[in-house]
Amino acid sequence: MKKILVLVVIAGMLLGVLGANSQLLPSFAKQNTAGDSVVERAFENRQSDVQVQGEGVVIKVLPDDNVGSRHQKFILKLPSGQTLLISHNIDLAPRLDSLSTGDTVEFYGEYEWNAKGGVVHWTHHDPRGKHLNGWLKHNGSTYQ
Repeated sequence: MKKILVLVVIAGMLLGVLGANSQLLPSFAKQNTAGDSVVERAFENRQSDVQVQGEGVVIKVLPDDNVGSRHQKFILKLPSGQTLLISHNIDLAPRLDSLSTGDTVEFYGEYEWNAKGGVVHWTHHDPRGKHLNGWLKHNGSTYQ
């Protein structure tokens, strides 16, 4: 019984040290990026009009939305596991032509809440200069 108690105390102290000094944690233990946390909070709080930045893996490439301004659409899975629809205006910015399932895409744009994880749009420049310029990064290229 004493051995178990000693092991529990040592494990608790070790966890306390690791928690206080996150540099000792291996990189796989740090799954959420700062951007991922902002998206996660916006989703949990049902917030919209939030500027977000992050990255995820493409899990589905959707058909373009050609009603009104044309948008390239795809779904990312964030490190937290949350999914996020990217709606990229291809009338104002270049399309990501070589986009495939499994690719990593970085994003900066405006988050809008929905029950499926949310949508990021404004991933392009604003020709009127009234909105923050967004972007997408894929395979070493920036699309804005």
